[in-house]
Amino acid sequence: MQVGSEQKRGAPAAEKPLSAMTLEELWQLFPVQLCPPDPVWQKWYQEEAQRLLAFLPKEGLTLHHIGSTAVPGIWAKPIVDILLEAPDAIPMTQLREVLLQNGYLCMAESPKRMSLNRGYTSQGFAARVFHLHVRRPEDHPELYFRDYLREHPQVAKAYEALKRSLAEPFRYNRDGYTNAKGPFIAQWTAQAQAIYSQRYDSSLS
Repeated sequence: MQVGSEQKRGAPAAEKPLSAMTLEELWQLFPVQLCPPDPVWQKWYQEEAQRLLAFLPKEGLTLHHIGSTAVPGIWAKPIVDILLEAPDAIPMTQLREVLLQNGYLCMAESPKRMSLNRGYTSQGFAARVFHLHVRRPEDHPELYFRDYLREHPQVAKAYEALKRSLAEPFRYNRDGYTNAKGPFIAQWTAQAQAIYSQRYDSSLS
């Protein structure tokens, strides 16, 4: 699944900006869509990671490819999730401003976390879509879940089957889709955290 640089995925063109849409309108414009595994997702991650490192502060940042597109061999939404761990010395407000200046939209924020995305347009999904999760160091339960799926293919396939069973019923309800996956993710994340030691000492993974 590779989409041309000018092609959009999702619903027809909208007549108002995303900021003016209701949650239901956004769900219609950006439905849950699963695709077969595609090696291009790793390429997208590497290219976006390098782009981020080119304009973000130079010291102390760690980037990771997370989410289902980081697990070989399973269906996923063609949206690349990136975890950015930033030291306390870099204010979240500083990171927020530089990310907004470079094409990201801030969807949610708290004192120690931010969620941003790039590739959501009033005409639907852009050719490449990214979710960026900004955290403080070692706030990374997603890494444990990712590694457990990578190292336990049978659990990864069970997760794929769950997602595929949910995709159509929750096609236009992203919160419902996310909530329905929650117990499975929590179960295997807890197991992974119990058996893995810290293993994340590179800037890209």
